[in-house]
Order: sequence, then structure tokens, then C-alpha cells
Amino acid sequence: MSITAGERAPQIATVADIVPSVCPHDCTSVCALEVERIDARTIGRVRGSKRNDYTAGVICEKVSRYAQRIHHPDRLTRPLRRTGAKGSGAFEPIGWSDALDIVAQAFQDKAKRFGSETVWPYMYAGTMGLVQRDGINRLRHAMRYSRWYSTICVTLADNGWVAGTGAKRGADLREAAEHAELIVIWGGNPVNTQVNVMTHVMAAKKRGAKLVVVDPYRTGTAERADVHLALRPGTDAALACAVMHVLFAEGFADWDYLRRFTDAPEELAAHVADRPPQWAAQITGLSVDEIVSFARMYGKATPSFIRCHHGFSRSRNGAANMHAVSCLPAVTGAWQRRGGGALYGHSALYPLDRTLIEGLDLVDSEIRALDQSRLGPILTGDADALRGGPAVTAMLVQNTNPAMVCPELHKVHAGLAREDLFLCVHEQFMTDTARFADIVLPATMFLEHDDVYIASGHTTLQVARKVVEPPGECRENHFVIGELARRLGAEHDGFGMSAWEIVDQTLVSSGLWDASTNWSRGGQNCELPFERANFLDGFAWPDGKFRFKPDWSRLGGRWREMPVLPDHLDVIDRATPGKPFRLVAAPARTFLNSTFTETPGSLQREKRPTLLIHPDDCAALEIATGDRVELGNERGCIDAHAESRSGQQRGVVVLEGLWPNRYFGAGVGVNALTSAEPGWPNGGAVFHDTAIWVRKAGA
Repeated sequence: MSITAGERAPQIATVADIVPSVCPHDCTSVCALEVERIDARTIGRVRGSKRNDYTAGVICEKVSRYAQRIHHPDRLTRPLRRTGAKGSGAFEPIGWSDALDIVAQAFQDKAKRFGSETVWPYMYAGTMGLVQRDGINRLRHAMRYSRWYSTICVTLADNGWVAGTGAKRGADLREAAEHAELIVIWGGNPVNTQVNVMTHVMAAKKRGAKLVVVDPYRTGTAERADVHLALRPGTDAALACAVMHVLFAEGFADWDYLRRFTDAPEELAAHVADRPPQWAAQITGLSVDEIVSFARMYGKATPSFIRCHHGFSRSRNGAANMHAVSCLPAVTGAWQRRGGGALYGHSALYPLDRTLIEGLDLVDSEIRALDQSRLGPILTGDADALRGGPAVTAMLVQNTNPAMVCPELHKVHAGLAREDLFLCVHEQFMTDTARFADIVLPATMFLEHDDVYIASGHTTLQVARKVVEPPGECRENHFVIGELARRLGAEHDGFGMSAWEIVDQTLVSSGLWDASTNWSRGGQNCELPFERANFLDGFAWPDGKFRFKPDWSRLGGRWREMPVLPDHLDVIDRATPGKPFRLVAAPARTFLNSTFTETPGSLQREKRPTLLIHPDDCAALEIATGDRVELGNERGCIDAHAESRSGQQRGVVVLEGLWPNRYFGAGVGVNALTSAEPGWPNGGAVFHDTAIWVRKAGA
């Protein structure tokens, strides 16, 4: 039965007062949680819940210490108004009503002067809850503010995967853990970022399955692998093509499957005949023996499974890389076998109608859509980035910290410091972005509000209820959107409903369990039957064929420059004599983007920004572990401490963790060096595609 207006969801009553919840953070695991509730405002331990067999009782160490974050003494608890220069951190308390009046008036004044598109609501994945994250779009569409082109994380990878399969879904990792002879983790480090992947992979290894990790450096995941292929960043498609060369040449290609389920197998075989391991070795830096050995290992395994992660797609050629890798199980026919195939994400499984959440019935496609990754160029007046429209002069920021996470940070900071830019930031801490704000509003954390969560790593749709009351005057995102809508005169049914009511109506209208049923049963499993999950009823194209020859034109942008068949697209930021190193800005184990960078447990483990450098490069640069080094390019220069580390090729350096700007002497972090140039064919951030120089500090 559906929850009606004003009705409360049931409360769990147990002796230990253990309350269910769902992790909201930007990780495909979307773990089911059990939270110890000590009193109405206090939590204790957070554990993984076995009610979801993907979480299987296991969660990452950062979320297990969530009490450190939710009860942190530096949490924002009152609205603030800026009193000093932008970026100074000088604020005074202000009441909620006055603060929201100021924001609404500023939006109205700017829109009256420059047109509605001058206002740009800006958000991302600080929470993955659909109501609290995406409700800002309802205000955007109702007020005809600039639309949102989401490119920070998944655009390149999504485009590359869907180019072949037609839909963002794939085989189930849990089946691979049970049946696969070989698991390949390509372009990810789940030891740091998706601990549940490792839970299932290590179970597979325990029964005898082999693990191959493809990653530019020796990650914690690679340490656990039987084979680690440390290729150069941005060269994954070359490796995939050479593997296909061997698969065809040595009889590992399943021609019956190819002719039934793929679009151009003969053309592909002829194409990769000219992409031998010797060719790929020159591009990837791997040896011919490494490439051939991996190809044979993959071809012989029955079944084989590839877990594609996001890392290798965060290059200018990332979509081409993802597409090439996704071709491998189509060549061998691995999709036919239980435990075989590949997975990038399951997002297409969920039949959710998001109209109520996002106001999709109000969308005007004539309103410009601005690229979130190009915030720096946008705020500094780049006409192309502004799509021919007015300057952005007003912003509401929720669920993200662009002054840390966006490329070309010098431009981002210059733009945020503009006196003509009105900035409201709704946040949990005084982040680098919040310091630039005119109004700062205190935000709830996930245990302090209701929401609904889809997953990408597994197949269960989960609802979560508020566990504890928020501190001070913290308010949920949904409250802020609704109050601004009322002041601005925005009209939509969602503005007058509670978050729980929106969750419930969205689920029911989508033909799913109502919110109360979902919550009480621990989530609704939306998994597909094996035959459909593995595309044995056809891939998600009208003819049911996997596309070796994608129609890149449907994506627009620079589609004519994309390879017709899988290939190395040589558009990366290549090393030069002046910038001889390629930088990978990889995730740390106990940070999650800019989240958890304030918690004591995470800071104690991560210690300080550290650049991992090959021992031979250290010797050539006369750098020792512990030395302070400078790294830079034409966009900027930052500092870190060096660590001599093998397990990567010469010329590849790695800085783990998105550290706050204050940890660097230059006052900006690693994204001062990354480019805001969009990836091919139609956008996407290129965080792992950066050529730099490195020198000993003071040299």
C-alpha cells in the first residue's frame, strides 16, 4: 500500500536499535547498511548488511567510520552570509528565511537583467540519492535556468559501452564470482573504490579463478592479481585490438556467435589483422610476450569475465577505449556462458519514471545545456563553453565541491571570485567552494533525510529512511529547492510534496513496489534473467547485433574523428621533451573525491599528497622518497612529496587522492594541472590524461 501525505514510514524496533540504511556515496556498490542508533541525534557503528547479497555484510573502512563524519565538530549548522572578500572564509550567521530571501532575490534580479539562462544550478554526486541529488533539476526546468550536461564521471565510459551493447547493463559479477575461470579488472582499483567487487573476486580466486588487472600502476587491486598489465595511460584500445588479433589468429574467436550476434565480424578480423602485438607494444609499453600471454589466457578461459571500471575511460580517447574493451567478450562469445561476458554498469535495469523528481515534463530543449566539467572556461567567459548565451552570474551549488574537483582550477577559482557572480552553496562543511559563496546553507547528511537509490554495480533498488535528526539548523536539499521554488513562483507538483512522498509516487508510477514495501523488504531486486542480462536475446539495438562499427554520429560532437572499428585513437596529451611524464590522478583508499577529506581516520591513513615515481625516474631526477617535488604544465604548478615506487612504467607518475587545496603550497590541488578539454566524441572529463614535468623542489 502506498504511503499517503503525512503518514510516517514504519520504524524498526530492535533491542540494539539497529536501523537499516543505504550508502549514498559515489560508488557503484551502493551498499546496504546497518546503523547503530544510540539516540535521536547520535549514531555509533555502521556495518554492511547481509540483506543485500552484493554488500554481503562488507563495507569500506571510510563509511564504517561514518560517526566521525556525521558528528564532526566542523559541520556547518547555521546559514551564513559573506562579510569579507570572496574566498576569505569571513561569514556571519543569518536566519534561514532571510538567507533564502536573499538567494531568491538575487536569482530574480540576475534573470531580469540577463535572462533566465544566466542562472545555473550546479550539482553532482555528493549523494547518489535521486530526490536529494536530482531535485535541483526540477527548479532548473521550472525556472528555465541553464540546463545541465553531466560529464565529470561517466559520459565517456557510458558512450563507449553503449556504442557496442546498446544499453548500460551487463552480466552479474556475482555469477562471475561463482563460475568464471578468469576475471579481468580493467581500469579500476576496487580495493580503494569498490570494496564489494573485491569481496566477490577474492571468492572466485579462492575456488581457483585467475585475476588479471589492467591498470597503469600497481594498485592495491593489482597486488592481489595473478597478472598485472601496467600499460601506459590512454592506450587501452591498442591493447584490446592486439588481444583481438591473437584471438582471431589463434582460433579463439567463436565464429558461430560472431555471425549470429555481431554486426561486422569479418571486417573486424581483417582490421585487427593489422594490429598485432608488436604494434600494440609500441603504443602501450607492454612487451609482446605480455600481450600474447594475456590474449591466450583470455581466449582459453571458459568462461571469462571483464569488470570494466571508469578509470581507463577518463582520457580524451576514453569512449574509444571502452568500446574496444567491450568488444572482447563478443569475439570469444563469452556472453553465452553463465559467469561470462562483461559489466560496466547496471543503470539501465531500473524502470524509473523520474518526471516527478526532476520536472522532466517542464524541459525546454532550446535552453542551453552547460558542461559541468568546463566550469572554469564558463566562469571566465569562454564563448564556446557558454554556448553563445549570457555569462553565468548566479549559481546554486549542491552535492559537489567544484573548487576542488573541476579541471583547470585556476580558472575555476578566478571565476568563483568574480564579484558579479552570486553564489549560494548548500553544504555540510566549509569546503573550498563554500568559501567563495555569498550565502552558505547547512546541509543534512544521508542518515538525516529520506531518499531512493539505484545501483550500478548490482541490481537492487533501495529506499532509505531518516535515521537521526540533523544537528543545529541543517536542512535537506529537497527543503531548499522547495523553499526557493515558492519564493520564485516556480510551479510543479514535486515542490509541494515531502521527499518520502516523491519517492513513493515515483516508485508506484513506475510499476515498482511502493516506498514502504521496498524499505521493509530491504530493496527490490530488478535483475534480469540470465539470457537477457547476457544479451542472448540480442543486444539492445533494433537488429540485436553488437556493434563493432558504432554509429558515433548519434552522439554528435566530433563523431567523424572516432574510429570506424575499434582502434587506438591518438588524441591523448602525449608526453614531450618539455613534459615527459604522464600523470594519473587516482582515487585514494579513504577519500571519495572531496568527501572524507575532513575525517580523522582518513587523514591519518592518507597522510599527505604523495607523487608515486618509478625508481629509475627518481634516480634520473635525483629525487629520493620523502623529497618535496614540483609538478606542472602550462596550466599550473603544484607540490607534493615523492615516493619511489615500482609497478608502473617509466614516465608514468601517480598522485592518489583528491586533497583539499590547502594541502598544496600553491593553494590549488591536482586539478590545476588537468584539462577542461572535452573528450571525444561529445564531452567527458579527462582527469587521467595529463602531460607534466616533474622536478625536485628548488632545483
